[in-house]
Amino acid sequence: MPSPYSIRNISYFLIAFGLCIIIHESMHAFIALLFREYNGFIFRIIGFEVLFKTSASEREGMKWLFISGSASFVTLFLGYILFTVRDKIAIIKRLYLKAIIYWSTIILMLSDALNLSIGSFIYGGDINGVTTALHVNQYTIQAIFFIIFLLNRELVAQKFLPVFGIKTDHPLFRPWMKIPLNK
Repeated sequence: MPSPYSIRNISYFLIAFGLCIIIHESMHAFIALLFREYNGFIFRIIGFEVLFKTSASEREGMKWLFISGSASFVTLFLGYILFTVRDKIAIIKRLYLKAIIYWSTIILMLSDALNLSIGSFIYGGDINGVTTALHVNQYTIQAIFFIIFLLNRELVAQKFLPVFGIKTDHPLFRPWMKIPLNK
């Protein structure tokens, strides 16, 4: 892997980030289309957003669990699939492909868990549809996804980065606890 601060590596990260956004937002749009709720797409300063026909104050029912939650489920699931095949990713010969999949794995495993835990304090977002559909307190969902975020962070630090020969003392990417998983 090139230096983490090289223009090339930053470009790979940005491509992976863009792909993850496309996957996430496309999932919202696809499910919203199935429920006839899709009303468009907009870019805001805080990120990309799929617009729905029903206003936030009028949303109710389980369809909002699918519209709001499916994107996070799919991105986490894809992240876990890529994590599972990390040994195969590490031996890819084409550097650009390897780097994009590397960054995509990290982003997919961490971003939506962070989005539904910490991000929802700042900008709301997907958590509103999930809590509306499940009739649960927002803090419950935030706590669950914060735990998922911490566990996924440990998986990345302990099991993913070492496969690529990456060693770091950075507090965000060094192990905080021991996860007893083989390889």
